Amino acid sequence: MSNPTVAVFRPDDERLDRATDLLDSLGMDPLPDPMLAVEPTGARPREDADYTILTSKTGVELLPDGWTPGGALCAIGESTAAVLREAGYTVDIVPEEYTSGGLVDALAERVDGARIEVARSDHGSAVLLDGLESAGAYIHETVLYELRRPPEAGESAVTAADRDLDAALFSSSLTVENFLSAAADRDCEPVALAGLNDALVGVIGPPTAETAKEMGIDVDFVASEADFDVLAREAADRLDC
Repeated sequence: MSNPTVAVFRPDDERLDRATDLLDSLGMDPLPDPMLAVEPTGARPREDADYTILTSKTGVELLPDGWTPGGALCAIGESTAAVLREAGYTVDIVPEEYTSGGLVDALAERVDGARIEVARSDHGSAVLLDGLESAGAYIHETVLYELRRPPEAGESAVTAADRDLDAALFSSSLTVENFLSAAADRDCEPVALAGLNDALVGVIGPPTAETAKEMGIDVDFVASEADFDVLAREAADRLDC
């Protein structure tokens, strides 16, 4: 019996290499199909805030040399916090729930009148900014990088259309949107969507699940933690690998 074919959409760097190695070690045949390409902006976050928020590992890696965060340093999840610590920063706040809403909940009662610097991608969730502004904070956002869909993306959509895809693992709302736009570019969106809904679909986080459902995708499970390794292992369990 052949191993299940599982699509993974991580950016084409060490994250994709690590993800495919993990899937392979868990008894799956990875189908790497990067749906995100990172384009750094070269922007420098402000250093005079009362709270500074980093939302991703990529954002941490793109911080300019010599940059010092203002006030309390917040990470939206433990994986981002770990990279910050490795870079020599002290992380003051990590929410219990690794989502934008979770961070808003963690900060809401302490940020009235505070200045908050948010350093992230151009596709950051509005939930974070809207929630903190509603709590009375003054927000400044720095876009550290832009996310684009690589023009060659879409092999997984064709595989889904051919009913040869056993599972797909989405790590963000943008990977969901880009999967369907890549399918449309290859003139197979309806059949790719049907094939995807015959496969196991796992996602990281409720926002990604909501986006998928809004776009007609049947989500089978949300990872118990906002971490790709957890997503992959829980998919393996469901596929009986």
